[in-house]
Amino acid sequence: MGRAPLIAALAMLACLAACPAPALAAPAPAHIEAAVPQARVAGSGLFTYFGLKIYTAELLVGAAGYRPDAPFALDLRYERSLKGKKIAQASVEQMEKIGAGSPAQRQQWLGQMAAIFPDVVAGEHLTGINIPAVGARFYRDGVAIGAIDDVQFARAFFGIWLDPASTAPALRQALLRQAAPR
Repeated sequence: MGRAPLIAALAMLACLAACPAPALAAPAPAHIEAAVPQARVAGSGLFTYFGLKIYTAELLVGAAGYRPDAPFALDLRYERSLKGKKIAQASVEQMEKIGAGSPAQRQQWLGQMAAIFPDVVAGEHLTGINIPAVGARFYRDGVAIGAIDDVQFARAFFGIWLDPASTAPALRQALLRQAAPR
């Protein structure tokens, strides 16, 4: 082998070593895949409150992409410990801020969420799955913890992150980054 082909071959090997092939997307967890066939991550982002990291959110959608009437999952990986009742209360406050539900509905939803949402510690996941024409299912680290069969609740709950009136517009934009149908 002449010197030029040898140098070209070495350069190609160096490029292959420095430029690895794109990683294949990991399959969605079973509890998400069961409700959102062909689930893929549409986007993710970190939610902070007064500079404190609260959770990392990830939106998973199916082939239809994100639509309020399609199945999708919102997975929150908590960065700190929080009480379940505090999570429920903060959810209702955010629903009110986006104009979702009546005061009576939000009070009912608060009771339902407080009964479902567990206390969490850093590293745990709470996942909400939108079930079209039914409501929402909730999971803690992949294990079912409850459901709220109310379409208006599901729209209000997921609207906390996905409604145009969300109080976290940068997080909303990050979640919806690649949410178009495929």
